[in-house]
Amino acid sequence: MGRYVRFLFTAVYFVFLFTSTAQNIDDNEQSVLKEFEDTDLPSARFEVFFNSLDRYNVNSAYDWLDTIKIYMANAEKTSDSTAVQLYKVMQAQIYNDLGEYDKSTALAKELYDIKGSLDPESQKIVLEVLDDNYANLQLFDKQIEIRKQKRELGITNNVSFYDIYSNLGLYRKARNQYIMEVKPTIADNESFKLAQYHSKVGNYLRLDDSAPTALSELKKANSYLGVYMNDISTQKSESDIFESELLKAEIEGNIAKCHVMLGEYEEAIPLLETSIETLKKSPNNNDQSEVVENTMYLAEANLQLERFTEAKKHLDTEFDNITVLQIIKRNSLLAAFYDKVENYKNASIYYKRNERIKDSLAKKQSALIKQQLVTIVANEDLENSQRLIDEQKRINELARSEMKAKDERINLVFISLIFTLLGFAGLVYAYLKSIKNQRLIAEQKHIIENSLVEKDSLLKEIHHRVKNNLQMVSSLLSLQTKNTRSKAAIVALEEGKSRVKAMALIHQKLYQNDDLSVIEMQGYIESLINSVQSVYKKGGHNISITIDAEGTELDIDRAIPFGLILNELVSNSFKYAFPENDENGKIYIHLRKNGDQGYFEYTDNGVGLPDDTDERSNSSMGIRLINRLVNQLQSKLNVDRQVEGVRFWFNFS
Repeated sequence: MGRYVRFLFTAVYFVFLFTSTAQNIDDNEQSVLKEFEDTDLPSARFEVFFNSLDRYNVNSAYDWLDTIKIYMANAEKTSDSTAVQLYKVMQAQIYNDLGEYDKSTALAKELYDIKGSLDPESQKIVLEVLDDNYANLQLFDKQIEIRKQKRELGITNNVSFYDIYSNLGLYRKARNQYIMEVKPTIADNESFKLAQYHSKVGNYLRLDDSAPTALSELKKANSYLGVYMNDISTQKSESDIFESELLKAEIEGNIAKCHVMLGEYEEAIPLLETSIETLKKSPNNNDQSEVVENTMYLAEANLQLERFTEAKKHLDTEFDNITVLQIIKRNSLLAAFYDKVENYKNASIYYKRNERIKDSLAKKQSALIKQQLVTIVANEDLENSQRLIDEQKRINELARSEMKAKDERINLVFISLIFTLLGFAGLVYAYLKSIKNQRLIAEQKHIIENSLVEKDSLLKEIHHRVKNNLQMVSSLLSLQTKNTRSKAAIVALEEGKSRVKAMALIHQKLYQNDDLSVIEMQGYIESLINSVQSVYKKGGHNISITIDAEGTELDIDRAIPFGLILNELVSNSFKYAFPENDENGKIYIHLRKNGDQGYFEYTDNGVGLPDDTDERSNSSMGIRLINRLVNQLQSKLNVDRQVEGVRFWFNFS
């Protein structure tokens, strides 16, 4: 009996625990709308609305719309104009989320006309909503005006057109302009921006049917995003983490689409599933459209692998917003599904639906034109329209009077009119030809400027890669040093590594400069000294080094020999010039250019050169290398032995 009582008690305990856990889960999944309603001030509600990661987690957009209308009505009753404006901004955003772009535009335009009374955050949101609405309504001229306004307010730095080209299906042009505008603005250490950049480039390549190349770019994006997400040195807010997760889902979804395009269905399926689950959490319209697109690709992959049940489940998924092109794809996949399961009757139904797709497109286009007209009418100034009509009537009346006068005089001036018309036609022809030539010149100038920017970017990329390759050579030499027991070999490898670093530093300075033709030698010599000093850790730290090369610039053909010469001289000073004590050690480096002529001098106050230096010069690698490099500069090395130390100098062209 006791066993049964204990069993019953245990069962009741677990039921209670399960109920409590379920209750906690429900409590954790708190509605953002409930939090919105529990907030007192309109400004605080505004913060809750726009700062929530997923405002539609429990309640739909229509629930939000009904609630905000009630609050706005109360604000209007109390004449709280600031609160009314905040609720209208939220209402415009909800209409945009629902895809009702005409209503959203009417509200946003009303707020845009009084933007001076809005706070900066509200101004930014209104302009973003108008930008998105005009893009969906294909009112690209108005979208460009909004972007100019965003630039004037400091919301964006430039006016971009690449997404407009993408909306028109010009993916290659969109990609080229995106690369030209965005790539120069991203630093090498900005991992998140680099991930966004490569993701966008990869998606344009995918849309342009270049799946293999797109896959390479998207994998780069994934790598950069991994670096950003694993960087514990940078603090990330909850919003930053959510944005990173959405970007990862977008990248993985596009990688999966490339796999489907290449027939690699098994690789695509898990990526599409995880991408869909993450993107579902986003309130953004574009992300929800990606959910539809990824679901279609997931159905296609399962269909190709003959997993018919899974494929049909995804094809039967209901979506709130789906484009005509996505409907076409779903119909095609359903027709293919019924073909494979030998249900040809149903297959023919979906084939016929796609045959009638032109009617659907026409209806969509008609609806789009209707929304455009509603938007234009809502924004039109009636007084201005009436003024334009009156002006047009006046012009028409004046034209009629002139026509009547010309009819009365036509017999008298017929011949002169013909010559006048001929002369005018000649002037018009010359004017049009001049305009055409000016346009051609402007286009050619634009092409040349773009070409120069592209070549400049390519040169920087080449110098960057050369620097990276030289660093790899230096690393290989370091690795070889660790695996070598011969002291002579280790010394030789260390010297080689130092020379490689000197050359790598040249290329680093080049791609960091705005001017790729010359190198500022003062900064380069300082960096080179630091590099050499780090090699000889036991010495060289107490030596006083004076560099006098301020304002001197050399091209790469002269900078590399100078760098190698200086590397040898400084290394020799650190190794041999101060064998006992370097506390009073001094090194002086002087480099000057005067027109086409230059002068270089290197001095140290060490123990000087040994007496048999001339005999050693034939066998010393360093001395022979210096002499050859000086000869390369079309000069001759001069050596002065002093009481203390040594002086090397030469003139060069």
